[in-house]
Amino acid sequence: MRILVTGGAGFIGSEFVRRWLTSEPTAHVTVLDKLTYSGVEENLASVARHPGYRFVRGDVCDPDVVDQVTAGQDAVVHFAAESHVDRSITGAGPFVHTNVVGTQVLLDAALRHRVGRFLQVSTDEVYGSISEGSWTEEWPLAPSSPYSASKAAADLLVLACHRTHGMDVVVTRCTNNYGPHQFPEKVVPLFITNLLDGKNVPLYGDGRHIRDWLHVSDHCQGIELVLRGGRSGEVYNIGGGTEVSNHKLTGLLLDAVGADWDRVTYVADRKGHDLRYSLDDSKIREQLGYAPRFPFAEGLAATVAWYRDSRSWWEPLKTGGARG
Repeated sequence: MRILVTGGAGFIGSEFVRRWLTSEPTAHVTVLDKLTYSGVEENLASVARHPGYRFVRGDVCDPDVVDQVTAGQDAVVHFAAESHVDRSITGAGPFVHTNVVGTQVLLDAALRHRVGRFLQVSTDEVYGSISEGSWTEEWPLAPSSPYSASKAAADLLVLACHRTHGMDVVVTRCTNNYGPHQFPEKVVPLFITNLLDGKNVPLYGDGRHIRDWLHVSDHCQGIELVLRGGRSGEVYNIGGGTEVSNHKLTGLLLDAVGADWDRVTYVADRKGHDLRYSLDDSKIREQLGYAPRFPFAEGLAATVAWYRDSRSWWEPLKTGGARG
């Protein structure tokens, strides 16, 4: 199978590429990545010599580049996105451009070249916030931030392409990811690296916001299952099964590095901050056999250990150093 992976040098995309090429010796994967601040080509070093691997530096919003890399592909797995909520609140333009326009550029190319399957990697944030129960795939979309609104728009474009043109599309929506190689602006790597450096960590509000946590490897397992066996035109939620408040998560990370609560700085809450995310992922479990493999405590401990041992990876990113 020939696969185009957009955003394949990022946190989740690179995990998918490494897993796919390791398990599929005859696979062909083309990675398209602009290498913005959070894209690190080094994330793909372990598979760079795989005979089926090709890296193209380019923008998903560039029709010419996208057309070239889409030709001859059997599938597109679309990770490329602006994804940091805080950045979207202070400047929504790049999120709309990359997440909405970029998705449409890819869809147009996939239609022209008759790509076999288009998988849109999305987020649970498109559903908004839920105080009780869990979202099913049929839940109405109610995004709260420019980031989540742009992802919701992209999802709808993908699904509309199925209804209008009969394109074989699938959409996955995941909960909060954690694990190695995550850019240190997101809460888990930000807190770990700050604490390892002896710095304080910023906790929004009173820390009561609840998230369901999913190890990046389990997320990519779910994506693989949907890519291979998901029903065309369907959405699949991918959950981790571990709901934790930000306050509790902070305590776990403090304990993991031997720090006290005096290292926590309480900051004003984020605008439009969703209180709770919770996915019902029974559909992917029952239809495709998905089951998370990483217990949260074990996965979090391994993640802390990875950042402790990988200063050479994250220190340049936090200081703004250039990375290839």
